[in-house]
Amino acid sequence: MNARLPASALNPTAALERIGTQWDTDIVPRLSEYIAVPAKSPGFDADWAAHGFIDRVVRDAAHWVEAQKVPGLRLEVVRLAGRTPVIFFEIDATRGEASGQTVVMYGHLDKQPEFTGWRADLGPWTPKYEDGKLYGRGGADDGYAVYAAIAAVQALKSQDVPHPRIVGLIETSEESGSPDLLPYIDALRARLGDVGLVVCLDSGAGNYDQLWLTTSLRGMASGTLKVEVLSEGVHSGDASGLVPSSFRILRQVLDRLEDSATGRLLPASFHCEVPAERIAQAQTTAAILGDDLFKRFPWVHYDCGGREQSVLPMTSDPVDALLARTWHPTLSVTGAEGLPPLRDAGNVLRPYTAFKLSLRLPPLVDAVSAVRELKHLLEDNAPYQARVTFHSEGGATGWNAPDAAPWFAQALDAASQAHFGAPCGHIGQGGTIPLMNQLSEGFPTAQMMVCGVLGPRSNAHGPNEFLHVPYAKRLTAAVAEVIARMP
Repeated sequence: MNARLPASALNPTAALERIGTQWDTDIVPRLSEYIAVPAKSPGFDADWAAHGFIDRVVRDAAHWVEAQKVPGLRLEVVRLAGRTPVIFFEIDATRGEASGQTVVMYGHLDKQPEFTGWRADLGPWTPKYEDGKLYGRGGADDGYAVYAAIAAVQALKSQDVPHPRIVGLIETSEESGSPDLLPYIDALRARLGDVGLVVCLDSGAGNYDQLWLTTSLRGMASGTLKVEVLSEGVHSGDASGLVPSSFRILRQVLDRLEDSATGRLLPASFHCEVPAERIAQAQTTAAILGDDLFKRFPWVHYDCGGREQSVLPMTSDPVDALLARTWHPTLSVTGAEGLPPLRDAGNVLRPYTAFKLSLRLPPLVDAVSAVRELKHLLEDNAPYQARVTFHSEGGATGWNAPDAAPWFAQALDAASQAHFGAPCGHIGQGGTIPLMNQLSEGFPTAQMMVCGVLGPRSNAHGPNEFLHVPYAKRLTAAVAEVIARMP
């Protein structure tokens, strides 16, 4: 045990009981109110300021935090001109012999758009609490974070457990790639202090049976690829065979980027070597999760000549599956334009086709370089001299966690054993959290507790998104335990 760990220990049973009661009586009702507000991220709501939904969820969360009357807490809603607001709170240290380092607790309040396919009795803005799951857009990603952060601090306060200085940073542009975050970090840098631990509550879990530490995050490059061949649509019988199809040209252009038979990204610069430590962790995690890695997704099942079949994953090996979704580049088409709904589709050769592309990049690949190469690859030497344009929406470089300090590794395992009865698991995530790379660069010695409630079937960004409340309670208690053990 690290001799510098504080002498006062958190009673885990009492902490979890207090946190569980607070979740049931206060946090779940507040999150239900939050879910009902369509606070879509600016990337999906250009008129976010006029609509006022982001301001509303920020105001509601800030009022709740202030109503908790946490000793030593000061809160400010910071607003930079033309940018989404940020909640910034700070709590004085109570550990007299503390090193002066700060804990930063991060989350966000903006949301993804509605999406389709919700269960008949559910909806993105219609909260429903059922069997320990709180359904609705944004509860798990990531509205709960500010409430869980304060609940963890209150658990420490309730037992008079000394703690370091704690700062909260709750943003509202994360789902748009956090374009507003870096200016706020620059503006608040002096007030962040000497950051020794970052608790990011915006990640996922391999299962609901133990604490999970995120060890890596993929980067992202996104934008719209558009192919134009005509100034207006024409009769397909008259033109096809002479006028090239914009859809076929788009397919050809995408073939430069991706092997359509395997899904492998072709440019070598979009790949990187996977660190040996991450491969070893993937092997350990694969042994824990096994087939659950594949069962977590809602595969299509169908009848095939009297025999039920389902869609197959791209690999059946659990280790390969973990690395494929965390350390390999992948391309997804997430939207389309120029294609009429089926009911309105006549015999017309369309003037253009446009796809929204989402390219996930390995953690060690520079996003700025990838965006530049992507634009060059897609636009140059277009078939038939069609007008091909790629309008980038920017990119975010991924993140690979620093080595865990001995105290941090011990604290994670102790917290997981205390509240789950199992050791801490390690898992990479395929998503992107721009803040983590920025904080790692700004505070290279800080430990990074990247964790969250997005476990199997929680379906962030998709239909039927839910927050697993029993897991959230234990995760909140585990966060309190780690902070209590910080040197």
